[in-house]
Amino acid sequence: MDLKSMTGFGRCEISNDIYRLSVEVKSVNSRFLDLNIKMPKKFNALEADIRNTIKEFISRGKVDLFVTYEEFGEGSKSLRLNMDLAREYLEAIRRISSELSVDDNVKVTSIANLPDVLVISEESENDDKLWERLNPALRKALSDFVDTRVREGENLKADLLGKLDEMEAIVERIDERSPEIAAAFEQKLRMKVEELLGTAGIDESRIVQEVTMYSDKTCTDEERVRLHSHIKNMREKLEKGGSVGRELDFLAQEMNREANTTLSKANDLIISDDAIGLKTLIEKIREQIQNLE
Repeated sequence: MDLKSMTGFGRCEISNDIYRLSVEVKSVNSRFLDLNIKMPKKFNALEADIRNTIKEFISRGKVDLFVTYEEFGEGSKSLRLNMDLAREYLEAIRRISSELSVDDNVKVTSIANLPDVLVISEESENDDKLWERLNPALRKALSDFVDTRVREGENLKADLLGKLDEMEAIVERIDERSPEIAAAFEQKLRMKVEELLGTAGIDESRIVQEVTMYSDKTCTDEERVRLHSHIKNMREKLEKGGSVGRELDFLAQEMNREANTTLSKANDLIISDDAIGLKTLIEKIREQIQNLE
């Protein structure tokens, strides 16, 4: 499955002698699917169908969809005559003429121009007919929209895989460095004891005990094993694709926890620097993951 970004854009316009219909869809990041639809009132009855169609293509993101529609074929508009109102106007005019003793010079055009006597209105559309026109345009716009999401998703995937390679290299450096810490501590401990007591004063069992306690305190074996596992897991999910944004975000949080523990345990400048480098990379990964569906 393709890995998709939550940022995308798609548009489709259908135009002929009868109507012109345009559908435009765009989105930005969101934890959930947030739909905002703007369309002519005559499409209101189709909102449920529109939302269900969108959900076929999109699972996360703040999505704005715009529908514009213009019909200019024959029969799209009609002229309606309100004859009852015209009679009332005429009776009122004749009464004014009679009671005020003024000439009755009313003409047909005068009555026709009075408010609401003649009304131009759009013919109501059949919902099925509207959906037949909207559905293909909607699906084409959504298809183009998904294509842009996939292209951006591939770019994000390449970037994230590169950062995971950097993380793997850092953890491997910590793997190599970790055994040296206990050896360096033991060497320093022996030197201090020799300075104070001489070689005759060295208690090997006490030296071993101190080195063991120090090793336990600074050991990051479990953290590093989990980091390797999380990196492998994230890489597999990126390769698999699909809607994995939430899962990757959880993995990034777990990575950050292990990096924090490694940093707090590290009594070594080199490992501390590498742990800080890990945290920096993880933060960059989390920022990028927020853009994935």
